[in-house]
Amino acid sequence: MRVLENLEPKSVFGYFEDICSIPHGSGNMEKISQFCVEFAKEHGLEYIQDEMKNVIIIKEATPGYEEEEPLIIQGHLDMVCEKRPEKEKDFLTEGLDLCTDGKMVWADGTTLGGDDGIAVAYALALLSSETLSHPRLEVVLTVDEETGLYGAKAIDLSMLKGKKLINIDSEEEGYLLTSCAGGLTLSCHIPMETEEKTGLICELKVTGLLGGHSGAEIDKGRANANVVLGRVLKKVSDKICADVISMEGGTKDNAIPRLASSVLLIAEKDFEAMEKIVAEQEAVLKNELHASDDAIRLELVKRGIETVSVLTQASMEKALHTLNNIPNGIQSYSMDIPGLVETSLNMGIMSMDGSKMSLSFAVRSSVESAKYYLAERTAMFVKMLGGTSEVKGDYPGWAYNPASVLRETFVRVYENMYGKKPVVQAIHAGLECGLFTDKIEHLDCISLGPNMCNVHTSEETLEVASVQRTWEYLCTVLAEK
Repeated sequence: MRVLENLEPKSVFGYFEDICSIPHGSGNMEKISQFCVEFAKEHGLEYIQDEMKNVIIIKEATPGYEEEEPLIIQGHLDMVCEKRPEKEKDFLTEGLDLCTDGKMVWADGTTLGGDDGIAVAYALALLSSETLSHPRLEVVLTVDEETGLYGAKAIDLSMLKGKKLINIDSEEEGYLLTSCAGGLTLSCHIPMETEEKTGLICELKVTGLLGGHSGAEIDKGRANANVVLGRVLKKVSDKICADVISMEGGTKDNAIPRLASSVLLIAEKDFEAMEKIVAEQEAVLKNELHASDDAIRLELVKRGIETVSVLTQASMEKALHTLNNIPNGIQSYSMDIPGLVETSLNMGIMSMDGSKMSLSFAVRSSVESAKYYLAERTAMFVKMLGGTSEVKGDYPGWAYNPASVLRETFVRVYENMYGKKPVVQAIHAGLECGLFTDKIEHLDCISLGPNMCNVHTSEETLEVASVQRTWEYLCTVLAEK
């Protein structure tokens, strides 16, 4: 028995379950892309699969809609792969372990990939339907959105006829997104030196944080585990002699890190003192973060006596200086749209291999110049410490279109269906719409989606009733003339 087979709409949840059974983390696109190609072949639909494994599927208009403007339906094939520490899951070869209580859908111990598997499920359900009325549909499914919108950058859309694009990559029902921030990934490397020392090995872990999407949740005040670790290590090094063997935290630059850890070398006689320091810091952090991360924990594990390579004193000071002072989080709010984050960065990944400390940041801004200046400021900080920085995955923002016909259609249909207006807003997260508006002249875009919570975390959920309402809303818009 399939886990989601009793959920409505059956076609949408059927395809969603198929998608979840296929490994499709960013960079692992072959199988999910081929699944979409086989779907197109099975239904006799025109399709294109490019070298990157982006897929375009075309379905001609239903009777009576031949003269209506074509519509582009767009989503991305990849998901962010995160899991709880105790969960055994090989995202490269295994599908997800789906769960539902009839109200919510989630994956056991991992991300669900509703971002953006639900878009793919909606698209396939639309393409396979024999009863829905719609104009020509041009479904565009891109790869590697989560790591830098690489598929959207590379895809050739010259064969498309549509000038209106419906992006299904937002996570709150009743909200229509009309503009978004641009972004880039900044990879930094700071040289470190080591020496041999003998002492007691212990591991310090930061756990219990909520994390979240580095765009959508950056304004929630949630703690960054890498930053917390640096803060606690600074307090420890102020009071006892502690040497750093290793540090790591986070796995995706666009996810706020929930976990971080450091292996340390201390004198055996100092372990009780370190336990006290860690307990004191946990109490301080619980007080500060009671509204955002009240489950934060600092765990200290004692190992044994060993001779190992540790950071030199100068390198350790450089590492702790970096974690405690390099820019992170919200940098400014919009002066035009109250409450909208304008510019931010997220230290999503931190690691150290002895010869260098590496940091990866997701930099976002709705103002292109501010995005580049923040990256430049951060790179200058790293350069002063003898390090280097590299910009990757640069993508543009999506500007608000005051004359959007598509937006007005969605607003009107929503008001007719529900007796109230939807919320029209800009967001700080990145969407592929900005790249598509660069590729198709005069492209009119909108973004929407059903209710999802805690995307990019192992607590991600998808609301069943919202999926059905959003499906009905989308189908009603497609049937408009």
